[in-house]
Amino acid sequence: MHPRLPRLRRPTSLPRPPRLPLGSPFQILLLACSFALAGYAGVRLFAGDWLGVALWVVGAALLHDLVLVPLYSLADRAVVRGLGGTGRREWTMYVRVPAALSGLLLLVWFPLISGMVDARYRSATGLSAGGYPARWLLISAVLFGGSALLLALRLRRATKRRPPAVH
Repeated sequence: MHPRLPRLRRPTSLPRPPRLPLGSPFQILLLACSFALAGYAGVRLFAGDWLGVALWVVGAALLHDLVLVPLYSLADRAVVRGLGGTGRREWTMYVRVPAALSGLLLLVWFPLISGMVDARYRSATGLSAGGYPARWLLISAVLFGGSALLLALRLRRATKRRPPAVH
């Protein structure tokens, strides 16, 4: 090729349109099955007492948004402010995660933990609901204990990595 001849450029390809993030065929099948199951559950749920179900859903949404969210926020602010005052604000997640899991368990199993449906539960299953409060407290203690143990292990590992003059 002669040095004075201009080089020919390759034609640039046009940009491709973005692909839709559909996922693998297994994910699509799993999503379709979950929609089918949700639809079936909805049809079965609304077949009996649709007004009662609708009132329960609306009431639960209002209770969550108007009562529980402000309580979550106040508790979280208290934890952040308390740990921030001691200079340990990064420890907040070690309180948030077990508290959220414990609260979720309480929310799901509240009728059995509170004992409000003990007679109904006994007539339906033949079992007593008496152990639920103790089990929930035990699970909550294990969650908080595991979080404290994880924090202690991470603090220990962080102290081992620092140079000796910093200890």
